[in-house]
Amino acid sequence: MIFIKQKILGVYLIKPEPFKDHRGVFRRHFCNEEFNKNKIENVVTQCNVSENFKKSTLRGFHYQTGKAAEAKTLSCLKGSIYDVVVDLRPKSKTYGKWVSVKLTSKNRMSVHIPKGCANAFLTLENNSIIHYYSSNKYNPKNELGIRYNDPFFKFKWPIKIKHISERDKLHSDFK
Repeated sequence: MIFIKQKILGVYLIKPEPFKDHRGVFRRHFCNEEFNKNKIENVVTQCNVSENFKKSTLRGFHYQTGKAAEAKTLSCLKGSIYDVVVDLRPKSKTYGKWVSVKLTSKNRMSVHIPKGCANAFLTLENNSIIHYYSSNKYNPKNELGIRYNDPFFKFKWPIKIKHISERDKLHSDFK
């Protein structure tokens, strides 16, 4: 596994080193030892799968606060997504900044999101399936969100957003 640091401290693009032969492809999707070696939080408390039927579906921005804060590692197992991570850690040098990565079933990459950052993804294909590990269980009492078009962040989306939950549409302005 190759860990590529992103512009936000603690955010990594993770490139697998797959083994391929006539039977197919094998790769490590998570390795405690590799995460430790790269000083990345590697507690896995909950694993989730997000099945998205339609292209242009947006999920997020979501994050949890306090003791419920969570680190996540996302992978796109089928289809493709445009994933955005926002640094919401007030003491961070990159507070308020965001980075984006494209995760596809073909590039087999993952993105690691540290505690204190919010995450959203936009599907680029129909029937995109996302798998993610979380360091904490979901706690609705500590969940917050950011609107996908919040003027403070000036997010740039590669395609028009067509499918979004009412909750995600209605988050108030960040600042």
